[in-house]
Amino acid sequence: MANVIVHSLFTDFDINLFKSGKHYKLYEKMGSHMMTLNGVQGTYFAVWAPSAKMVSVIGDFNYWIEGEHKLNVRWDESGIWEGFIPNVGKGSTYKYKIQSHNNDIKTEKADPYARRCEHPPKTASIVWDEPYKWKDSKWMKKRKKHNALNAPYSVYEVHLGSWKRKLEDNTFLTYEELSNDLVNYVKDMNFTHVELMPVMEYPYDPSWGYQLTGYFAPTSRFGYPEAFKLLVDKLHQNDIGIILDWVPSHFPEDAHGLGFFDGSCLYEHPDKRKGYHPDWKSLIFNYGRNEVKSFLISNAIFWLDQYHADGLRVDAVASMLFLDYSRDEGEWEPNMYGGRENLEAMSFLREMNEAVYGMFPDVQTIAEESTSFPMVSKPTFLGGLGFGMKWMMGWMHDTLQYFAKEPIYRKHHQNDLTFSMTYAFTENFMLPLSHDEVVYGKHSILGRMPGDEWQRFANLRLLYSYMFTHPGTNLLFQGSEFGQSEEWNFQQSLDWHLLEYEPHKGVQKLLKDLNAFYASEPALYEKQFSAEGFEWIDYNDAENSVLVYIRKGEKRKDDIIVACNMTPISRENYRIGLPKKGKLKEVFNSDQKTYFGSGEFQNKPLTSQKKAWQFRDHSAEITIPPLGMVAFKYV
Repeated sequence: MANVIVHSLFTDFDINLFKSGKHYKLYEKMGSHMMTLNGVQGTYFAVWAPSAKMVSVIGDFNYWIEGEHKLNVRWDESGIWEGFIPNVGKGSTYKYKIQSHNNDIKTEKADPYARRCEHPPKTASIVWDEPYKWKDSKWMKKRKKHNALNAPYSVYEVHLGSWKRKLEDNTFLTYEELSNDLVNYVKDMNFTHVELMPVMEYPYDPSWGYQLTGYFAPTSRFGYPEAFKLLVDKLHQNDIGIILDWVPSHFPEDAHGLGFFDGSCLYEHPDKRKGYHPDWKSLIFNYGRNEVKSFLISNAIFWLDQYHADGLRVDAVASMLFLDYSRDEGEWEPNMYGGRENLEAMSFLREMNEAVYGMFPDVQTIAEESTSFPMVSKPTFLGGLGFGMKWMMGWMHDTLQYFAKEPIYRKHHQNDLTFSMTYAFTENFMLPLSHDEVVYGKHSILGRMPGDEWQRFANLRLLYSYMFTHPGTNLLFQGSEFGQSEEWNFQQSLDWHLLEYEPHKGVQKLLKDLNAFYASEPALYEKQFSAEGFEWIDYNDAENSVLVYIRKGEKRKDDIIVACNMTPISRENYRIGLPKKGKLKEVFNSDQKTYFGSGEFQNKPLTSQKKAWQFRDHSAEITIPPLGMVAFKYV
């Protein structure tokens, strides 16, 4: 039998932290680590398999023969098997062959901590390290300012496999190619951050990456791990932050994955009512098990530590918080207080956020949480879950529903738009028009807009202009920024050829300018999560479908007055109340010719009149273009 040398990277302190759910850097100890031991080069392996009676490493170095390289179980009841195998080096492929105490069941598993995985459909892990010389120190020093809650935060959501593909053979761009093409595009469009749909290794393309098997490995579809570091680095060198989608909510049942890992329910909850997801046919983590918490929190920390990520957008938080999520009566069990909240998942999310912000105070965690669960983005010491932001799903739903209506009916639905302001400041909200809104027959964002071509594009420009002046941060999915006509298809590139046409080019120019407008006007971001940053001038003119409001910054001179006209009839000589007397100039107009608008409804500089209107002492007459937004500032 081949030689496995007894060796350990774990101290007693490591083991105590692991068992108590408080080890947040397990990736430094678990998995495979190349090293030199007593002058011999080789690789140290460590895997958690407490129900195993034997664990051996099988790989290309031993012809995948079970029992050739048996690991040693630790004596401390941690359930960790480990050992050093000489002459196994970088690029070796391997798995763990596990024989369980449970009916002698045998499983063959990829390494949960592997830094690189084989290209799907192959499933082995690869011994790897990813040495990389980072050049983003400038960004890392100042990113606290860029990631702050009172900073402009405009996110471009990207699916790397379909953002752009090679025309000749429809193959993926590599991480290196993306580090040029994607970075230059995002910079040109003035987005402040990129959010990547999951880049961790996943076996099944149609899952878009939300069914992970390689939690510590960037997917090999686009290249090596160090090439992904290059992409992150290039974004940072261009002052663009990167947010990674992170999926601690569930995992697939694939034979090489985490499910039934050592012949027992190790990572998943053993009770089907808490451990199986009926919607996604996947397994749910056991959030009450300390070692699982250590695994998940270590994984969150890993991407921030090793890959310099600026934030994590946590997927499907609602499915974690509620025991009855997607379950009928009798299919779930109440918690100890008789409620439907998953107390263990809540506790895990709080610990995760505390660990992340404790170690990386200059990043953000963002919850995709679709219910009215309270205090998601409030600090844990106040009883909150501790996220930095939360997706505003109610705003998204109501707004898209409103804009899909023919303008003639909108006067009956003004409340759909004004309702968001009744709860806008209960959380730190991000306004998302994400991938979920452009799939499964929902149409593209442009495809939801009513009317002829001119109206559809004017509606789209108005939607974005309203979105960027509504309190909160912003997120837009790839393709929406130039009015992609078709639904998103993950198997092909975006329809970049549409930019040959003026209407699409106009929407793209509007988005680029909106990003710049948002970032240059403190009133739009300094108090974006505070009621002090917003004031209605008028929300009652449903008959004309007009909304007028003020966005406020720290200084009164920065205030911006916004007027939106949701109908295709221009509103000329339209009187609005003003907060004070003075001169105003138009600073944004969504109807400009350069945006494929008419260009016929510009406002010349205005002077307020001493005429009471809308409960204010001063007022002025303005022009609001058809299906347009105008914004003004005092000069």
